[in-house]
Amino acid sequence: MDTSVDSIKNRVIEIIAEQAVLEPSDVTLESTLEDLGIDSLGLVESIFAIEEAFDISIPFNANAPQESDFDITSVASILKGIERLVAEQHG
Repeated sequence: MDTSVDSIKNRVIEIIAEQAVLEPSDVTLESTLEDLGIDSLGLVESIFAIEEAFDISIPFNANAPQESDFDITSVASILKGIERLVAEQHG
């Protein structure tokens, strides 16, 4: 598995774009999930897809997202969290 930062970024953007029914080029690091039209169900599906793609477990509770130790405020913050988890998982 390619765990380089660019590879992670591209794959996460593909997954988020798929959930938002957009082209990856329409997803920027500054985009929020709300900007992209991703609702809570889309968020949960995105999290599952990301976990599966990178073989990681994301500490996210869909029932209490504000209590999760995972920042979903923007694509950039999601990426940062995933990069950290991948690094911890795959050292």
